[in-house]
Amino acid sequence: MAHSHDHGAHDDDHGHDHDHDHPGHHHHVPADFGRAFAIGVTLNTAYVVAQVVFGLLANSVALLADAAHNLGDVLSLLLAWGASVLVKRQPSGRFTYGLRKTSVLAALANAVLLVFVTGAIASEAVHRFLHPSPVGGWTVVWVAALGILVNGGTAMLFFRGRDSDLNVRGAFMHMAADAVVSLGVVFAGIGILLTSWTWLDPAVSLAISIVILWGTWDLLRDSVKMSLDAVPEGIHLHEVRKYLDGLEGVTEIHDLHIWPMSTTETALTVHLLMPRGHPGDAYITCVCEELKSRFRINHTTVQIEIDPRVPCALAPDHVV
Repeated sequence: MAHSHDHGAHDDDHGHDHDHDHPGHHHHVPADFGRAFAIGVTLNTAYVVAQVVFGLLANSVALLADAAHNLGDVLSLLLAWGASVLVKRQPSGRFTYGLRKTSVLAALANAVLLVFVTGAIASEAVHRFLHPSPVGGWTVVWVAALGILVNGGTAMLFFRGRDSDLNVRGAFMHMAADAVVSLGVVFAGIGILLTSWTWLDPAVSLAISIVILWGTWDLLRDSVKMSLDAVPEGIHLHEVRKYLDGLEGVTEIHDLHIWPMSTTETALTVHLLMPRGHPGDAYITCVCEELKSRFRINHTTVQIEIDPRVPCALAPDHVV
């Protein structure tokens, strides 16, 4: 590749924003969410066991369906919990970014898991429509009512982190949706007690499937995008390009890439053509700080090219 570099007295011609390595500047899952994950996993595991036992005793597919869903949530909480630990691992000779991307993989795995669980619930509900059987209404009501408390309480553990991390948002959404689903199962149990309509049980199961799919779609979409290194939500490429184009001394930009390093961290690389010469480290540092404050991009690498007559192998912009 033909590049024009200005090495001068400094290390190289790259500008790096290192603030993400200092305490108080990174945006990983806070340490206290470890306790939230532990409490959530314990409560939901106990509740799944209760749902299975009483679902079998009451012959309720709605309870068993919700148990399968909650089991999926236990696994998703474990995945998210594990990822929140792994993202803090230090870089190594093989994993030079550390294991930050595990948070994205966990979010994707959680979304896919929920889709499969939904299919199993819907299949069993259809079977019960075709082959109805009696359901213990009171058992359904009380066990589902307990679910409102368990799921609602677990959701509140992740409430304050829902806007800053995809995994925490996934945990919050799952638990909040489960609380609503449990409320629906309560209504189904009451309806069966009042009317003896056993079809209410599989009907609620199908409604549960729809709720799960609706709540999972955003998580699935966002985690797939992150896995493919798409520009993170909330960051607009054209605005970043406009800012960089307007920098003093810049006559051209190319090889601009923005991608998620994890569910909470964003990286950027760009080549700036500056024919007047290298502007110095202070200039680069200022650009990095501005990208962080304006666009929440906290890991920036800038390459300066000063000779327009020497073509860059990564120009023009469509070259990757």
